[in-house]
Amino acid sequence: MLKNYLKIAWRNLLKKKVYSFINIIGLGIGMACCVLIFMFVQDELSYDNYHENGDHIYRVLHGETSTDGVEDGNSTEDYWVWGNAPIGPALQLDFPEIEKVIQFSGRADILFTVGDETQQEDGVFFMDSTAFDVFSWEMLEGNPKTALVAPYSVVLTESTARKYFGSESALGKSMKGSEAAGRSNPGDYTVTGIVKDLPSNSHFKFNTLLSLSTFKQSRPEVFNAWGYVDTYTYFLAKEEFDKANFEAKIPDFIKERAGENNGPNYTIAIEPLKDVYLRTEAQRQPGETGSLSNIYVFSIIGLFILAIAIINFMNLSTARSMERAKEVGIRKSIGADRNSLVFQFLGESLIIVILSAIVSVIFVSLALPMMNNLTGKVLEVNRLINWETIPLFFAIVVVIGLLAGSYPAFVLSSFRPVSILKGINKSDARGVNLRKGLVVFQFSLSIALIAGTIIVYSQMSHLLDKDMGFDKEQMVVVDYNYDEQVNFVSSSLESELEKNPNILSVAFSRSVPGSHFPNAGTTIENPDGEMIMDGQAIFQVGLDFIDHYGLELIAGRSYSRDYPSDSTSALVINEAAARQYGYANPADVVGKKFDQWGRGGEVIGVVKDFNYISLHNKVEPLTLPFEAYASRYMSLKVKGENLPATLTQIEGVWKDLAPHRPFIYSFLDEDFNKQYESDFRFRQIFTTFSILAILIACLGLLGLATYTAEQRTKEIGIRKVLGADIGSIVGLLSKDFIKLVLVAIVVATPLAWYAMNKWLEGFAYQVPVHWWVFLISGVLAVIVALVTISFQAVKAAMMNPVNSLKSE
Repeated sequence: MLKNYLKIAWRNLLKKKVYSFINIIGLGIGMACCVLIFMFVQDELSYDNYHENGDHIYRVLHGETSTDGVEDGNSTEDYWVWGNAPIGPALQLDFPEIEKVIQFSGRADILFTVGDETQQEDGVFFMDSTAFDVFSWEMLEGNPKTALVAPYSVVLTESTARKYFGSESALGKSMKGSEAAGRSNPGDYTVTGIVKDLPSNSHFKFNTLLSLSTFKQSRPEVFNAWGYVDTYTYFLAKEEFDKANFEAKIPDFIKERAGENNGPNYTIAIEPLKDVYLRTEAQRQPGETGSLSNIYVFSIIGLFILAIAIINFMNLSTARSMERAKEVGIRKSIGADRNSLVFQFLGESLIIVILSAIVSVIFVSLALPMMNNLTGKVLEVNRLINWETIPLFFAIVVVIGLLAGSYPAFVLSSFRPVSILKGINKSDARGVNLRKGLVVFQFSLSIALIAGTIIVYSQMSHLLDKDMGFDKEQMVVVDYNYDEQVNFVSSSLESELEKNPNILSVAFSRSVPGSHFPNAGTTIENPDGEMIMDGQAIFQVGLDFIDHYGLELIAGRSYSRDYPSDSTSALVINEAAARQYGYANPADVVGKKFDQWGRGGEVIGVVKDFNYISLHNKVEPLTLPFEAYASRYMSLKVKGENLPATLTQIEGVWKDLAPHRPFIYSFLDEDFNKQYESDFRFRQIFTTFSILAILIACLGLLGLATYTAEQRTKEIGIRKVLGADIGSIVGLLSKDFIKLVLVAIVVATPLAWYAMNKWLEGFAYQVPVHWWVFLISGVLAVIVALVTISFQAVKAAMMNPVNSLKSE
């Protein structure tokens, strides 16, 4: 019996090769797209899961509370992850439920010299000796208990070790290191450990770990300063740790420990390690973060694509099932029971789904390299498909097969053989209505994806085209990492470089737009004459920075060589900072007293707000103190002509005046746009899979159009004999489908409008969602549907009516 069922199923597949191909390929591509998307989603959700103690690791967040407009007076505002060092030992001492505390200082760059070769190493952290007790980083060589204990110890990743020492063992070797961003003095480091390169799904990565004791030896005062922000703090909690109970004790802990050192609004919070990548809203991250909203979007797209592919399968199955009504009638008349017919139709459906699953595996294998390139990840099939998930995939295949085969199995098997053989079929209308509903549903999804793609592209273009308020074009930035020798010769560098006619101006600064910048408190006199302290970002700048970057001065003046006191007693702020201290008119803050980092004097100018960070955030308060000898970057505004020669000339001057340091440069516009890498990756993935979803929908529409044309073959022949032209026949076959697409536009528009407005909430500066976006999406959907249907309609219309009327 089973052999007979399989034989009938195979014959039906071969009999209708076009439908079989569309069914198998369409469903296979849909399943493959869904698998690829969920491989990406699974990778995003897996961040930091590799730590054995991950469920018990927490990160400390530092924040401020605000009572403005809040009745209970306890509304928490911004949090950041970079804070003071004393918090760690204090937590360890006061909370017995904390097993170990680990602290490390923010990312730094350092020059390492091995032999005669000097290289600038980035991704460097000063790490606590307890690192390997808390985090599951695999030590390949060395003792994890002692590797980061002694000052001037260094642990390298295996790839970094190969870079400096080749195939030789690096353990015990010496590396001469420069000063590291004020956290250590130059000295000889000893390699005390080699760790395996970190997995890609780690929320922060490093190339080199220097012992935190190196930092403590160089600047011990930092580790007792509650107001000094330079440390990340994590801790490993004991099994009995109660997060809610811990958080309830925080106010008393802050009151007793921090006191007045951090101001009355200072507070802390904690977040689980596994929430860090996707769920944190804290600022000053030590590594990359993801987007939970993007995960939801991609998951929905994956389900959309699978739904569209299943709908195609169901549509063609229900359409073709009516062709087999006579088969059912004959089989029932000679004794076949309903159960055997149900089994037959469900079995045929499962065979097609299994073949589609095989096709999807082939597509996934072929598309995986492209998917890795698209996402910037290293996705591996064995992460998603393993012995634990195989039963789930098998269950999904069975469910899809049963779902798609349910209509022919349960409806056709219920027909009375006498009615069928007489040509009476009351269920055909039900099948037609079902197919119409499914077409509306799948094209609603397709139109929503088209609208979403247009909005995503518009938002990304807005990010690139918006006037940021500063000049970032043709700006070369040289990173020399606070090198004192470079700062010492900075005036000579500037004068030599400005002799070059291709260099328009030169400026030095501690930060540039889009780069790291410190935050600190600044005391400024408010309109009532009171000295008020508040926090904001700080760009320490050289004398020419404001003019060099084209910042617009809206009140007062900029720093000037005509005022020698500017170097010690002047301050320029932005509009947001003026508002922060109560000045609605920026001009009113000019001349007011300030105190910041040991410098005091008067505010001399206000610059117009400019977007010094990405457009995900509104412009925050900023101060630009003049600091001639605390710079990290040299910015050069250059002409666009003959750029390679200009860069060569800049490098020549650099080697003459700073021969000890590599010439490392980049272009500011490219660096600034790196803040949007995840957004552009989102656009690529969204667009790619939206196009695939629409193609799958069109594949199903082509199958239905083909079936409709076959069913109306005689009608078309008669119409042609009576004088109908090709255009009228194409319109006849197309109008019913176009009506369904128009209904889909009405269904899709409100859903897409809501979804895309939610996505845009992640940007401080958004493009408006115009009505014409949905009009364009609908028109495109109609055009795509017309092109798809017309292909088969024209073919049917051009058929010889003699052959049409002879068809049976």
